[in-house]
Amino acid sequence: MYEVDSKDKVLKLDSLPPSCCGAPLPVVLKNEQSTLIAYVIQNRIQDWDRSSSPRLVEPDSDAESIAIVRFVFARAIMFGPPNDEAFHGHPLASRGLKPYGVFEVLHSSWIRKLERMNSVHDRHRPERYQSLRHFVLSFHDSTFECVAEDLKLVEVFRGSMTQALARMTSLLAESDRR
Repeated sequence: MYEVDSKDKVLKLDSLPPSCCGAPLPVVLKNEQSTLIAYVIQNRIQDWDRSSSPRLVEPDSDAESIAIVRFVFARAIMFGPPNDEAFHGHPLASRGLKPYGVFEVLHSSWIRKLERMNSVHDRHRPERYQSLRHFVLSFHDSTFECVAEDLKLVEVFRGSMTQALARMTSLLAESDRR
């Protein structure tokens, strides 16, 4: 994890569909050229009367709305804690980072740390870090962070997370052939 300073500023983004609050089941697939994440989208259940048990969602549940997101020229990722119950322990929580959202961290300490780490390279070029952006997708049980040039919603489809993983594998292979 990185330490934040006074420059880090959190900005909420509305460019991606919101994740399911219960079981978003995020899956990350990465190689050196591409990074993809898929997650179950929040469906508005207006008919649920709260007296019945919520529906169990598993990787093979096949009627889910799933988003696949590509991070363009991703340089670094973190995927794991905190979950929604320990989110106040995240170093950016006091800056407006919250569970169940998509955010960008402006003036990111993590990007600056990556640039300093690379500065020992004899052909280091600090300007290469100016186009990088720090994104955070916070889910129910995990948080995904990525330093990349951009993020793009690839597609939303109905199916299972197992099907999403197959689609992601195909997308990753396509990007390698370019």
